[in-house]
Amino acid sequence: MLEILKSWYRRNFSDPQAVILVIFLVVLFAIVLLLGDILAPVLIAILFAYLLDGVVSVFEGWRVPRTLATSVVVLLFLLLCLFLFLGLVPLLSQQVTQLIFQIPEMAARFQEALLKLPELYPSLITEPQIHDIFAQIRLRITSLGQAIVSFSLTHAVNVFTIAIYVILIPILVFFSLKDKHRIVDWMTQFLPHERERELSFQVWVEVDQKIANYIRGKFIEIAIVWAVTYVTFALMGLNFSLLLSFLVGISVIIPFVGAIAVTLPVALIAYFQWGLAAQFWYLLLAYQIIQVLDGNALVPILFSEVVNLHPVAIIVAVLFFGGLWGVWGVFFAIPLATLVQAVLNAWPRDDDFEETQPPG
Repeated sequence: MLEILKSWYRRNFSDPQAVILVIFLVVLFAIVLLLGDILAPVLIAILFAYLLDGVVSVFEGWRVPRTLATSVVVLLFLLLCLFLFLGLVPLLSQQVTQLIFQIPEMAARFQEALLKLPELYPSLITEPQIHDIFAQIRLRITSLGQAIVSFSLTHAVNVFTIAIYVILIPILVFFSLKDKHRIVDWMTQFLPHERERELSFQVWVEVDQKIANYIRGKFIEIAIVWAVTYVTFALMGLNFSLLLSFLVGISVIIPFVGAIAVTLPVALIAYFQWGLAAQFWYLLLAYQIIQVLDGNALVPILFSEVVNLHPVAIIVAVLFFGGLWGVWGVFFAIPLATLVQAVLNAWPRDDDFEETQPPG
């Protein structure tokens, strides 16, 4: 057994470049895991810098100096964020409030519909069981409401932190874009010599490009799915169209699971508005068409060079990295899975090891 382990170690870690890559990845993951909360503004700034770097590059292609291009792009991005915050956030908040006030009425109608089940299927369910179910649902809703209020109060007090984020993040984004090459060169000087970091550089080049494409593509996908869903829901007269379409747009962050999870509120709102009338089925059909077009047309176009992963690998990545880093882990699950894939692709193979061994 010991010989097997020694052989495995020599085969996989005899190359110094592989050891350097492992050390680099371990240090990087440890920093993010242990200092993630402290470095949150920096990580958010890096996210937005990846998002905007492509636009800055387009301006540079038009012979615009990088400093001027960065200034224009960051300013336009801040104006867009301000428009979204002042224009859409109040409307979303209004629809959330309206929905909360309608929940008791919806629950009563749902209970009334369920109470008909004992008459149709007396051997499967009884009226006391339905009352028990609703008692548990009301208890859970009450606990959820208290948790939301507690969460809101806790974060409302933390206005100072929010103000710091609002000031720091744009500054970090600006300098990350403006001095991108200087920052990369500065960080490179702390790495080993060029020949010893060749494997790490190979992985970095592949992952860097894929992360940039993924972040830009994901934001574009969210915007397109949100807009198309809102227009569809609004034209069909669905209540809370803006809120539900926002949930559908955000759901694309979580592959597979997000689309399934958001289907429930869409179907429930449609049911309480129309019952099982034709409009209900038309809406579900339209919603399904949007999901199919997103998964089979939009995603391949936006992520053809990024998401080359098996669905099982994607789900495992979402569960693993989401468990480590919460929402950020979910958002970056696919790029991080791509990082793992890039490392495995670049890792020295058995035949490479055998070729480096002296003849027996």
